[in-house]
Amino acid sequence: MHIDTVLLKVASRCNLDCSYCYVYHMGDESWRTLPKRMAADTQALVAAELGALMRAQGRPFSIVLHGGEPLLLGLPRLEGLFAELRAQLGAACGISIQTNGVLISDAVLDLCLRFDVTLSVSLDGPPAVHDRFRVDLRQRATHGKVVAGLERLKAHTAAGRLFSGVLCVVDPTSDPEAVYDYFKALDVPSVDFLYRDGNHTTLPFGKASASSAEYGAWMCRILDRYVADPAPFRSRLLDDMMRLLLGGAGVKEGVGLTDYGILVIDTDGAVKKNDTLKSSPLGDTFDVTWVLGRQALADIAASPEFKAYHLAQRPSSPTCYACPHLRVCGGGMVTHRFKEGAGYDNPTVFCADQMLLIARMEALLAPYLKDRAA
Repeated sequence: MHIDTVLLKVASRCNLDCSYCYVYHMGDESWRTLPKRMAADTQALVAAELGALMRAQGRPFSIVLHGGEPLLLGLPRLEGLFAELRAQLGAACGISIQTNGVLISDAVLDLCLRFDVTLSVSLDGPPAVHDRFRVDLRQRATHGKVVAGLERLKAHTAAGRLFSGVLCVVDPTSDPEAVYDYFKALDVPSVDFLYRDGNHTTLPFGKASASSAEYGAWMCRILDRYVADPAPFRSRLLDDMMRLLLGGAGVKEGVGLTDYGILVIDTDGAVKKNDTLKSSPLGDTFDVTWVLGRQALADIAASPEFKAYHLAQRPSSPTCYACPHLRVCGGGMVTHRFKEGAGYDNPTVFCADQMLLIARMEALLAPYLKDRAA
C-alpha cells in the first residue's frame, strides 16, 4: 500500500459559492466545525509526518493544497508551510495548489516559484458557462476575477514552470465546441475535464437517467475537436483513456484499473480517505478519521481500515467485470456508484457516458488498434 497523492486542506472555507461543490452543497456539514485555516503548529506536524511517510514507503507522492480555497491561508502561512514541506521532503515530492484563481497575486506566484510549487486554476469555460454555477458568496459572477488571476499567472516570467493547467467541471448543457475553442484561445497548457458528482439515486446535473449519455455525448464532441487540432492543449482524461485503449497505463485516478493511494488531511490535522464520498449517503461507511499527533501518518496508511477503503475503490459490480471495457473505464469513482438499496456495488452512474466515449475513441483509433492486434 503506497500513498500517491495527499490532499492538504489548508483552508476549510471558500471565497466562492459554486453550486455544484461537494464540500458545501452535497449535504455534508462537517466543514462548519473545522478551523478556518490550518494552524502553524498543525502545519509543522503535517510536514514532519509527510516526511516520515515518504521515508517509510520509500517513494515520493504528490501534495495538492486544497480547500475551500487554499490561498485563503495567506502569504505568511503559505511561506511557512512551503518551507516546512521542502525541509522535510526536499525536491522529491511535487507540490501544487488547486485554486479558483481569484487570489492569485505576483507575491503568491513569486513564492510558488521560490519553492517549486505549481498552480492549477478552476475555470469552467467562457463567462456564460462559468458564471452559471461558479459565483461568489453574494451570488455574483466570478469569471472576470478568475481570468484576471489566470492572466497574471500566464504573464509571470516563470509561467511555464508555474502553470500546470485548468480544471473544468463539465456542464453537459453547454456548447462543447465553444468551450474547447475558448480554452484554446486562452492558451492554457492543459484542461482536466471533470464530471459532476452524483449517483444513481441523486443523478448528476444534466443526466436524464442513469442510462442516458449526456456527458459522454458532450465529451465525444470535445474529443473530435481535440483529435482534429494540430496543436491541442493536453487533456488528462482523454489522454489517459486513449493510452489505456492502446495498451498503456493511466496516470491519475478515475479511469483504468491502477490503484492509487489517496488520503486527505483536514485543517485540524484529521486524516481521512477521500472526501468526495461526502457526496453520497453512505460516505461515512469508509470514514474512519485519524488525528495526527495521536497516530503516525505512516501507520495510518498501513492500517487495515485504510487498506479496506483502498480495496473498495476497485469495481465490485458483476456488470463491470463482464464488461470488455473495464480496463479503460475502471468502474468509475466510488461515490458515483452509489444506489439506494444496493450501496456501491453498481457500475458508475456515468457508465453509458463512458461507453459512448470509448466507442468514439475506438473508431478514431481503429487503424492503430488494428496494427496492435496484428
